[in-house]
This record gives sequence, C-alpha cells and structure tokens, in this order.
Amino acid sequence: QVQLVESGGGSVQAGVSLRLSCVASGPSFISYSMSWFRQAPGEEREFVAGITWNGGTILYADAVKGRFTISRDNALQTVYLQMNNLIPEDTAVYYCTALFSAVVVTRVEDYNYWGRGPQVTVTS
Repeated sequence: QVQLVESGGGSVQAGVSLRLSCVASGPSFISYSMSWFRQAPGEEREFVAGITWNGGTILYADAVKGRFTISRDNALQTVYLQMNNLIPEDTAVYYCTALFSAVVVTRVEDYNYWGRGPQVTVTS
C-alpha cells in the first residue's frame, strides 16, 4: 500500500513557476513508476508527466512539454513537478499517482494510488 501526499500548489500569475512535491510512504518506492495528472473544472482527468523508477523513461503531455519537468528522489521517496512559464490553461487540481510497474502509462484507469491533489490556479 502506498500513500501519497502532495504539496506546493497555489495561486499565481501567468509566467511564474511552481514546484509540486509528492512524498510517498510505504515500501518499495522504486517498484513504482510515478506520474502527475491534472483535472480542470468540468474536464476529464488528464496525464501530465510520468517517470520510471530510475528516470530512464520520462513522458510529457504535449501541452506541458518544454515547460514542466518531472523528477524523483528515490532516497527521499519523493517525486517533483517543476512547472515553469505557467499559463491560465494550467489551472487544475494536480494529482500525484503511483503505478506498481516498470513502465509509465498514461491512462487514468491504470493507476493504483492517488494523492488528494493540490489546486494550482494561474491568472492572467
């Protein structure tokens, strides 16, 4: 069983940066690929970025490529999402997820564990 606790959300103006953190508790953190999803009001939850246990595979949604960076520190059991040059379209609740797998997948229904999700609001 993995528990995920996110931090780092907030309300910012367009163009600035935020970093989200997600601390995982439970055994075998390196057995999990870790991802971030987001859900805007009235929209489906969507994949943002994912990383395998050793960072060998990293995937990004097209909407965030070049602006967001996902990383992980296995010693701290933490995954990060660095979000630069934020735009109003990035406004959403951001969820940290874990999948007991050596690969990253982008489908919501494949993920086993979810955090509660910090709100990120970007104003123009």
